[in-house]
Amino acid sequence: MISSQRQNQSQKRIDKTPLSEQLNQGNGSALAKYQAKVLGSTKLLPFLTYEVFTFFLSDLPGTLGYLLRKKLYPMLFKDIGSGAIFGTGIALRCPGRITLGNGVAIDDYGLLDASGVEAGITLGDNVIVSRNCVIQSKTAAVTIGNNTDIGCNTIISSSGGISIGASVLIAGNCYIGGGRYITDRLDLPMMQQGVYTKGAVKIGDDVWLGAGAIVLDGVQIGKGCIVGAGAVVTKNLPDYTVATGVPAKAVRQRSE
Repeated sequence: MISSQRQNQSQKRIDKTPLSEQLNQGNGSALAKYQAKVLGSTKLLPFLTYEVFTFFLSDLPGTLGYLLRKKLYPMLFKDIGSGAIFGTGIALRCPGRITLGNGVAIDDYGLLDASGVEAGITLGDNVIVSRNCVIQSKTAAVTIGNNTDIGCNTIISSSGGISIGASVLIAGNCYIGGGRYITDRLDLPMMQQGVYTKGAVKIGDDVWLGAGAIVLDGVQIGKGCIVGAGAVVTKNLPDYTVATGVPAKAVRQRSE
């Protein structure tokens, strides 16, 4: 069992309000709470724009849906470059905190959730977010560099901050980030004891994460690393390391 003293020395407690409390407790109407969660604001015009666009365009199929989302969705974001592509069924939370570079492509049924912090989510130029991916800035920002390709069903969930470099290959079903539950007490369910993080995740340029790889909070992966399929990265990896296994261990160094 991890002691509170050890957690205070090397880890950071996260001030996180459960979603059920965000939607059901406190002052204000149910509509105001909904607006705060999905937009981070109760201003009327942004709310109406968001509602109309997502209601009529989110699931609109075919060429018409593709063209209308490409034309109108950029109005929802904090900042956006040219040539962005949006698939069907994409869920957006607080898009006014999301910045997209040129040529970003978000495939069908993804979730971009920047409701946790003002810093939100930043995707560089030509980033590809494949089908069913989740990118969340829960309690810290997410930044993803140019030309990075994120495979299907990947979850990127930031509790301590996530920074992913340029030209990173992330295969399908990967998990990056997250936090941990405090487990000190036996008289209280773990989900009620709070959560903490070991720090930010930092992934360098030109990294390849194999299918199903997991990168835990507080880990730094150096430039040019390869992480094998199904590996669980719990410790830092120096530049150009090839690592496999659970937990991931270095098996060799890449060289010229």
